[in-house]
Amino acid sequence: MASESMASAPLTLPVLPLDDEVVLPGMVVPLDLSDNDVRAAVEAAQAAARPGGGKPRVLLVPRVDGTYAATGVLGTVEQVGRLSDGDPGALVRGRGRVRIGAGTTGPGAALWVEGTAVEETLPDPLPGSVTELVKEYKALATTWLKKRGAWQVVDRVQQIDGVGALADNSGYSPFLTVAQRIELLETADPVARLRLATAQLREHLAEQDVAETIAKDVQEGVDKQQREFLLRRQLEAVRKELRDLDGGSEGDGSDDYRARVEAADLPEKVREAALKEVEKLERSSDQSPEGSWIRTWLDTILELPWNERTEDRYDIRGARAVLDAEHAGLDDVKERITEYLAVRKRRADRGLGVVGGRRGGAVLALVGPPGVGKTSLGESVAHAMGREFVRVALGGVRDEAEIRGHRRTYVGALPGRIVRAIKEAGTMNPVVLLDEIDKVGSDFRGDPAAALLEVLDPAQNHTFRDHYLEVELDLSDVVFLATANVLESIPEALLDRMELVRLDGYTEDEKVVIARDHLLPRQLERAGLEPGEVVLEEASLRKLAGEYTREAGVRTLERAVSRLLRKVAAQHELGDRELPFTVGPEDLRELIGRPHHVPESAQDPAERRTSVPGVATGLAVTGAGGDVLFVEASLADPETGAAGLTLTGQLGDVMKESAQIALSFLRSHGAELELPVTGLKDRGVHVHFPAGAVPKDGPSAGVTMTTALASLLSGRLVRTDVAMTGEVSLTGRVLPVGGVKQKLLAAHRAGITTVVVPKRNEADLDDVPAEILEKLEVHPVTDVRQVLEIALAPAEVPVGVAA
Repeated sequence: MASESMASAPLTLPVLPLDDEVVLPGMVVPLDLSDNDVRAAVEAAQAAARPGGGKPRVLLVPRVDGTYAATGVLGTVEQVGRLSDGDPGALVRGRGRVRIGAGTTGPGAALWVEGTAVEETLPDPLPGSVTELVKEYKALATTWLKKRGAWQVVDRVQQIDGVGALADNSGYSPFLTVAQRIELLETADPVARLRLATAQLREHLAEQDVAETIAKDVQEGVDKQQREFLLRRQLEAVRKELRDLDGGSEGDGSDDYRARVEAADLPEKVREAALKEVEKLERSSDQSPEGSWIRTWLDTILELPWNERTEDRYDIRGARAVLDAEHAGLDDVKERITEYLAVRKRRADRGLGVVGGRRGGAVLALVGPPGVGKTSLGESVAHAMGREFVRVALGGVRDEAEIRGHRRTYVGALPGRIVRAIKEAGTMNPVVLLDEIDKVGSDFRGDPAAALLEVLDPAQNHTFRDHYLEVELDLSDVVFLATANVLESIPEALLDRMELVRLDGYTEDEKVVIARDHLLPRQLERAGLEPGEVVLEEASLRKLAGEYTREAGVRTLERAVSRLLRKVAAQHELGDRELPFTVGPEDLRELIGRPHHVPESAQDPAERRTSVPGVATGLAVTGAGGDVLFVEASLADPETGAAGLTLTGQLGDVMKESAQIALSFLRSHGAELELPVTGLKDRGVHVHFPAGAVPKDGPSAGVTMTTALASLLSGRLVRTDVAMTGEVSLTGRVLPVGGVKQKLLAAHRAGITTVVVPKRNEADLDDVPAEILEKLEVHPVTDVRQVLEIALAPAEVPVGVAA
């Protein structure tokens, strides 16, 4: 290791400041004497030099932002003359390091300071680590110099023997910053200084290698692009020559978009837009991404059936026969389609096919519970009309671009689902089924339901503009059928643009017909059975529909039929059953187990829910159609002190208010109804709706809660065969509610024979099938007193005892 530096006698020297520049010992640098500070220092040094005493000496000190370094370099003025540009200059050689002390006086205008020369000593011989460091630095310096082509300097660096002189030689390196050079200058230990210079040179070479690698990669990429460009140009020239040799015929017709557009049967505005895009394509280069976008857009435009239309089947009776053959019931939809075809036939006969740019399309909304045949009805409508059928699934769609398409500025842009449906159909007048329109959602990407407003508006959709196409598309001849389970989930503005058709579910007779004519043949084929091998009696089908399933549609019924046929097929394969086999009602339990839904009227009187006072049967509408709803009420013991009203069953605010109204009515009219209500203020009332996991809300359970509370107070049972619906007011009026048809169908399915409905809902009974009304005793009422007279059975115990 190097020994510590030793100080010699003090020196008094004029300061020659170097702005943003550093001179190390051993370096020879030219200085411009036009600088006042440089000229003053040189002149002061010349004035102080004694004749024969040697060359003038100055102290070279780096100055950064007006601040002098703590260490300078003793320099001798070798020569004064003119620089290469003609300005006066001086040649100064660095001799050694000087630690700067206090300022002093001297001749001339220069700043004089006192300093101490720093002498460097090294052990002899040098340690092995220092020798290896010298070799490493020379090797790195040689590599760097060879990369720069400075071959004449390599020998000079190899000839330097001193450790300090070798480190100071790095002061010539142009890549060093001023701060790095000052650090070298202020490092007095020669070994530490050489180690620092080696690290700086090694770091610079590493950065240089990375930069060279990047430059090489960039150059290779540029060369590849240029080569590809030249080859493509040559390929175009070869193709042109081949076309000329073939007499001007096109080499590849699929690439000639101009000829394809001119030959296509396009509307005038669409043709103009397409030709503009063709001109852009012809001007763009093969490497331009815009070219592929334009080709995709032109392909989409050319594939759309702009003027293709199928002829409607104007055999009205034949169309109705097709609908009747493929679907049982659903008379409202069948009548609406028949009306549409009849009106369209008359318009065509009178030459009114297009009026005001719009054709005679239709927009229908089919709303009903699951399994009633909404989706399959769309295909039957297309079959009856002689049109193409396309189904567009909207369940879970949350992106507005799915309907209107993406703008062409986006990578991977596509037209919307409506345009793709027209393209798939191949005609401009298909039947498009918008399935599950109530399941459309919205998020940060927009609201697809709002984008459907223009599609489903008969006054606007003849000029529908997709974001991808950006040309008008006539949708006025399309028959749109939208399906939904819940009407409340469809936005009001969208619902206003559609003609509403309700499918409220099937009666038991209709289910039997559907199972016999449609479900059973289909499931026989799927089970690998011949039509005569398994026969289901009508009584069996009726029991399947009434006791094994309870639904508005027939989906669960079809699964029950499928399970039954699979069981028979499996037993035949195992040798336990001979075919043909007729399934009677008594065979169902053996094949598919016990019934799941037994009507209350068919149960043992002691097991019925209404076998105790305080339980009433109501009717409700859910997303799966109508259903029966039981209401239970109880009184708390007066000693518990739990007064007030308690409601359970996951009820909404409207239903909670109905319970408060029912209790208030009974409290205020208890004497009139001969109910012991005087003790209610001291006893808690608990009203519970079973199936607590299912949220419930709405006003239509008001009369049911009033009846349950009246039954509890009077001790009179609610008749098992009675169900009711209606909103109740504080004065006891029974107010109208919705969903009467669905509720009556549910009552019939549940085995109810007497139904109480509001008087103002009497007109809704016209929608109920006649066979259902024949089996139900419907009582329209206006006052809750009438409900109690009908629903409550005669008292079996005195009123006071019941209370």
